[in-house]
Amino acid sequence: MLAPSHKPDRPAWPRLVLRRADQAVAASVIALSLIGMAAWWTWQGQLRGRLIDIERAEPIAVDFKIDVNHADWPELSLMPNIGEQLAKRIVTDREERGPFQDHSELRRVRGIGPKTLESMKPFLLPMPNVEATAETTTRTPQPAKVN
Repeated sequence: MLAPSHKPDRPAWPRLVLRRADQAVAASVIALSLIGMAAWWTWQGQLRGRLIDIERAEPIAVDFKIDVNHADWPELSLMPNIGEQLAKRIVTDREERGPFQDHSELRRVRGIGPKTLESMKPFLLPMPNVEATAETTTRTPQPAKVN
């Protein structure tokens, strides 16, 4: 009996290890990519001073005005010293008693005193002149003159 002299079969799946030349190419591509990203980051912000250190950044002042006769409670709660509960009380009072004619009428809401009202005023839209509004709505339009 002759011993079989046949070579073991190679596995049918591909090898998972790259050759040395392929490893060198991959390492070069990765290194160049990292160098390129570092250069882009430096050019985009670091050297131009566009990156902001959050701890040292100047606070940005946001200016907004709210109409107390139309705002919902989430908008009202954005004002200083006005929480969710007080904002909901303002909306409830407005629905029960009608719109506020003047900013001083906000004092009728439980929890709004003189100090709270003064802290709110910079954030409130001016109230329309009630008498001027009533005057313009009661006037009847004049018919057009024909020559």
